[in-house]
Amino acid sequence: MKMKKIAVLTSGGDSPGMNAAIRAVVRTGIFHNLEVFAVERGFAGLIEGQISPMNQVSVGGIMQRGGTVLKTSRSEKFKTKEGLDIALQKLRKFDIDGLVTIGGDGTLRGTRDLSALGLKTIGIPATIDNDLPKTDMAIGVDTALNTVIDAIDKIKDTASSHQRAFVVEVMGRNSGYLALMSGIAGGVEIVLIPEISYNLQEISIKLKEGYQRGKTHCIIVIAEGVGKTNEVSKYLEDKIGYETRITILGYLQRGGSPSAFDRLLASRLGAAAVEHLLKGETSKMVGLIGNKIEATDLEVVLNQQKTIKQNLYNLASVLAK
Repeated sequence: MKMKKIAVLTSGGDSPGMNAAIRAVVRTGIFHNLEVFAVERGFAGLIEGQISPMNQVSVGGIMQRGGTVLKTSRSEKFKTKEGLDIALQKLRKFDIDGLVTIGGDGTLRGTRDLSALGLKTIGIPATIDNDLPKTDMAIGVDTALNTVIDAIDKIKDTASSHQRAFVVEVMGRNSGYLALMSGIAGGVEIVLIPEISYNLQEISIKLKEGYQRGKTHCIIVIAEGVGKTNEVSKYLEDKIGYETRITILGYLQRGGSPSAFDRLLASRLGAAAVEHLLKGETSKMVGLIGNKIEATDLEVVLNQQKTIKQNLYNLASVLAK
């Protein structure tokens, strides 16, 4: 059966570039003579029937905006059989044939589950954690990384002026990607991530050696998933004598106008998602592999784990000496 109507939604945590992806889905769909609908507030809004038609004007001027114009939420009800059935009924009410979802791991699981009920679905990876396999980068990662580096640069000015140690906590519950890459690019002394164990005594010895070489400050970046920010800060004060300050960047990392990279990536992924739906494909995620946009079965994506490359972690340590 020829596809005539598709919908798009954003779900889970927001990330810079989501609006560019929405824009690409809507305009690519219209280019292919599809009717395109927006679902507001993610899967929660889908269950409530918050579905409305979109046109080219609907997505004008949104690409440079952070967050998501469709709004987002998480829905426990959607994870149940009843919730899935209601969501599908709402889409069928509008005769919608296909759905494009934009978000992280939880969003992709919901996308797979709707496909199992007979709806054509394609997922787009958007999470600043960059923890999804089968895509080198997710939407929002580059912007968040630049936000973190900008903060580190500013903190370093203060650290130098006051001869202090700063512990900077960045997002990353299960993935240390953001912490590691910002640590390398920001020239920090220590990076702590959930994937790799650490020893506070060894860290203190390394920092002491730097202090003896004439370093008057240090920056430690910790991914939130490590969960020991206060402990690390106190240990450094007690063992080295650095006056220590903690900065938790928090939701600052999710906001802001998306970078050129994220706008381009989101545009490519949004267009590709529609094109794969038109081919009759379903339960796949479009991602950036090398410089190509490729589609991977969601079962493969959801059953694999993205890992941090040890050589990059080693590089951070070498460059900090």
